Amino acid sequence: MISNATFFSTLLALLMVWMPMTASAHPHMWITYELTVDYDKGMVTGVDHVWSFDDAYAGMALEGLDTNNDGKYDQKELAPLLKVNMDGLKEFNYFTVAKLGDEELAFSPPTNARLEYNSKKVLSLHFHLSLVKPVFADAQGLTFAVFDPSYFIDFEPEKTNAVKLAAAPPGCRASLIDPDAQKIDAQSKKLGDAIAQQFGGAAIGFGSYKTVAITCKKS
Repeated sequence: MISNATFFSTLLALLMVWMPMTASAHPHMWITYELTVDYDKGMVTGVDHVWSFDDAYAGMALEGLDTNNDGKYDQKELAPLLKVNMDGLKEFNYFTVAKLGDEELAFSPPTNARLEYNSKKVLSLHFHLSLVKPVFADAQGLTFAVFDPSYFIDFEPEKTNAVKLAAAPPGCRASLIDPDAQKIDAQSKKLGDAIAQQFGGAAIGFGSYKTVAITCKKS
């Protein structure tokens, strides 16, 4: 049995090979994500991630980590896997893109990273990414996206409450724009059209990937 570190390193190596391939590639790993946009004193400061891994990856990655054989995984047991995950994801910018109009925004290195394996046997990765330069809450054209352009990993938003705002000023909202959906609610479509008209296609320009658009009323 290969070690979890070897497995994830191999996965990342395969991902690099797949990066140049066309969009017809099929995913080999599935992640369901929740995204929280963080505010402080009227500024957007960063995002909190919760990624839940598919059962196949979780089963392989957790192999041999239950060192006391109690059927649970504490932070000490999960520490080696966490390190492998965070070290590997750095090369891919944590599959997270932020834009203000057509300008891509930079993130600081991640903080508060941890893995959890809950009672429902779901393995999830939690971490925070701070924007290098916070953005005013009412800035126009602020978007976030979580995706793998190679489609080796399929990122999908959690079905019921994928996007949240933390400590946002009154009048702020997040809209999840899905360009592949056959139906988009009228409010989201209106928002997407307005952003595209004002800032061009690059404002929501993540191709066919789901995009989180943030809007706040002008103060």
